[in-house]
Amino acid sequence: MTATVKCLDHLVLTCADVHATVAFYTTHLGMRASEFVSPKDADGTVRRALHFGAQKINLHQRGAEFEPKAKTALPGTADLCFELDDESKLEDVQRRLKVAGDVTFDEKGDIVYRTGAKGRMRSLYIRDPDGNLIE
Repeated sequence: MTATVKCLDHLVLTCADVHATVAFYTTHLGMRASEFVSPKDADGTVRRALHFGAQKINLHQRGAEFEPKAKTALPGTADLCFELDDESKLEDVQRRLKVAGDVTFDEKGDIVYRTGAKGRMRSLYIRDPDGNLIE
């Protein structure tokens, strides 16, 4: 039997400013930040990551990316869709982000209907500090 993909373990975002990215995702999306040293880094280089659910986003500073890396690793090239733990609270998230005053919205900040991995869903589009599209 052939092995099949089960889930996404992590993805990598290349950032113009890792600290600004950590602040955005922890403050506005409730992710947890961590620091770690990869077994590959004999010099003890500290890497940064964000955690949510059972997934992780590794963060690379532009110009100091870790190898191997994507062929075109640039800030602002990702389009990510996250699922809330309670979809009925999407309006609360929308209000909180608007009150924060430092979040850029797409789709006029409206909640819109889209199709995700599980079918029809309600979405709110924002941009992170690098311009990545966050749904």
